[in-house]
Amino acid sequence: MKAKFGLRAIAGVYLTLVLVGPLVIVFWSAFRHGVGPVWDAISSPDAVAALKLTLLTAAIAVPANTIFGILAALVLARRRFPGRRAFSALIDLPLALSPVVVGLALVLVWGRAGWFGPWAINHGVSVIFSTPGIVLATMVVSLPFVTRELVPVLRELGIEQQEAAATLGANPLQIVWRITLPAVRYGLIYGVVLTTARVIGEFGAVAVVSGNIAGQSQTMTLYVEDRFQEFDLVGAYSASVLLACISIATVVVLRLLNRRGVQ
Repeated sequence: MKAKFGLRAIAGVYLTLVLVGPLVIVFWSAFRHGVGPVWDAISSPDAVAALKLTLLTAAIAVPANTIFGILAALVLARRRFPGRRAFSALIDLPLALSPVVVGLALVLVWGRAGWFGPWAINHGVSVIFSTPGIVLATMVVSLPFVTRELVPVLRELGIEQQEAAATLGANPLQIVWRITLPAVRYGLIYGVVLTTARVIGEFGAVAVVSGNIAGQSQTMTLYVEDRFQEFDLVGAYSASVLLACISIATVVVLRLLNRRGVQ
C-alpha cells in the first residue's frame, strides 16, 4: 500500500513539475494584469489572422490524416502483402524525423528549384511560403498518430464480427462503418486528439515552409514566437493560453461525443 501511494506521489509531483506547473505559470503571466490586455492581444488583426490560418490548417489536415489513418490501419492489421514492413516504417518516419527536416524536405520538393516547384508555379499553384505548404507540413508531421492508435486495437478485435457481417450480405463499406469503426472508437478518438494537438502546436516544419509573414502565413505558434522575439510578453502568453484552451476544448468535445455514442 505504501509503495502504491509512493508511486502515485512521484507521478503527481513529476506531472506537476513538467506539465501543470509551467501551464499555470503561463496562465498567470497572461492574466496578471487583467483580462483586458489578454483580449487586446488575441483580438489584434495579426492574432486573428494567425488563429484563422491555424484553424483552417487543422480543418484540412486532421480529417485527411484521420481518413488515411483508418485506411492504413485496416491494411496493416488485416492484410499481408509484399512491402508491408516498408509501408509501416514509412508511416512511422515522421515520428523519427525532426520537423525542421520535414520542412526542408518539402522546400526541396516544392520550392522554386525543387522537383515539382517549377511545375506548380507554371500552373499557378503556390505551395511553399503559402497556406498549401503549411497544410502539407502539418499533415506530414501528424501522419502516424491515428494509424498507430488503431492498429493494435484492430488486431485485438479480430475479424470474427466482420466475417459474420459479410456472410449476412454486408458490403465492405457497411462493415467498416457499422462494425469496425464503432468497435475501435476509443482508439480513433485518441488518435484524432493527438493529431489535432500536433497540428495546432506544430512549429518547426511550419516555420521552414511558411515564410512567417504576419497576417498572411503566420500560424498561432509562429505568432507566439514572433511576439516573444519582439518582447511582447503579454501577446505571447495570451496566444499561448488561447492555444492551450483550444487543445483542452478539443479533448472535452471528443469525450462528450464519445459518451453520447456519436462516434
